[in-house]
Amino acid sequence: MTGRRCEGRIVGATVPRVGATAYYVGAMVLIALSVHLGAQQAPAGARQGGPPPTARSAAPIDLTGQWVSVVTEDWRWRMVTPPKGDYASIPLNPAGRKLADGWDLAADNAAGNQCRAFGAAAIMRMPTRARISWQDDSTVKLETDTGQQTRLFRFASAAPPGAATAPPATERTWQGESTAQWFRQPQTRGLGFGGRGALAGGSLRVVTRNLRPGYLRKNGVPYGEDAVVTEAFYRHDEPNGDVWFTVTTIVEDRTYLTQPFITSSSFKRETDPSKWSPTPCETAPPLEMPGRGGRGGG
Repeated sequence: MTGRRCEGRIVGATVPRVGATAYYVGAMVLIALSVHLGAQQAPAGARQGGPPPTARSAAPIDLTGQWVSVVTEDWRWRMVTPPKGDYASIPLNPAGRKLADGWDLAADNAAGNQCRAFGAAAIMRMPTRARISWQDDSTVKLETDTGQQTRLFRFASAAPPGAATAPPATERTWQGESTAQWFRQPQTRGLGFGGRGALAGGSLRVVTRNLRPGYLRKNGVPYGEDAVVTEAFYRHDEPNGDVWFTVTTIVEDRTYLTQPFITSSSFKRETDPSKWSPTPCETAPPLEMPGRGGRGGG
């Protein structure tokens, strides 16, 4: 893996074994299977008779530890604050474009909304480190040093296979309310690309609701409070000992998007905890728009 570091994050790196496009396409296929066929598939650890195992003991993969984001794509939208009005590749509807074109960083800061770009729909795209641990036997905790955010993924142990689980309604927050399930599927090395023979595999599926309105990018590209964020976390181990996870994120928002917005982000496990560097939510001033070409949207 080659690359350089920017503010403690690996950027311009090469994800091992297959190109970023292959990882992206493979992850799209796998999360689609988990999301749309999940009702036909038993969660990991399901068994007949006796008390069900805890989510922790049933885990098909280990995601605990400290991880650093590896930015191999979309550098202009992830490592810096894009120009106001740059929402290329995001399927915004007219209402979404209107809000993005009227974004005001100073107004956000004055209103105490510095964390609008650090919500659950966007935090995994940030150049950040993440610490993942078990808060208890049925709750995974994910913390970020960038923005100092904490996410809790709660497993519903009594839910039947494929059943949707929703926590009781509470005050909306940047990270919302997340329900989690393990899934197993036959998997080859490299998320299904290459490798010799099938390996025991699995993934973590997380669905998040009850969000405060936030931004998909630092430059005010909006998502609404009714947005639903579906994520699939996959771990992949390299022959040289490196350990990675890839999270594929689907944001569905009828308020501002014309179709789901899908991204895939890679993280590499770190062994040096001293690299953890907590910083509060802060958005740098946006770059200047070089021209009106390249703008996008729905």
